[in-house]
Amino acid sequence: MARSYWLMKSEPFKYAWSELVKDGKTYWDGVRNYEARNNLASMKVGDLALYYHSNEGKEVVGVARIVKEAYPDPTTQDERWVVVDVEPVVALEEPVGLADIKAAPELRDMALIRRSRLSVVPVQPDEFRTVLRMGRTALPRTSAPKKKPARKKTAKKKVARK
Repeated sequence: MARSYWLMKSEPFKYAWSELVKDGKTYWDGVRNYEARNNLASMKVGDLALYYHSNEGKEVVGVARIVKEAYPDPTTQDERWVVVDVEPVVALEEPVGLADIKAAPELRDMALIRRSRLSVVPVQPDEFRTVLRMGRTALPRTSAPKKKPARKKTAKKKVARK
């Protein structure tokens, strides 16, 4: 199955990229828009997301990976809302600002621009690559999700019956 790409917005004073790097993993909570929630629910393990600082900075600063698919948001009793777990993959060498994204002809149809009020939007593969190129960043070779080590099977000993 093909990998999908996303853009996830966070206000840096609430949860900055540096905090995700420090924490190593977190759940993405607080989404209270139905379209953004549906985008979260569509995410699959291994999908990649551009990490965007909204309000302050207004720039893509990193790439995160989805490591757990949608489950009920633990911060609310309202079962309509979901979260996904994300982990950092790589910081952009050079953050890519909103003005630069708007100025790039190949990004003119990007959902970040067309659906600017949404906190979680899909990103086309070519848009994802363009943003990484603008940020002078390459994905590490190990950008695939970490797999759990296989459990060793132990041979069961046959017990002689008397």
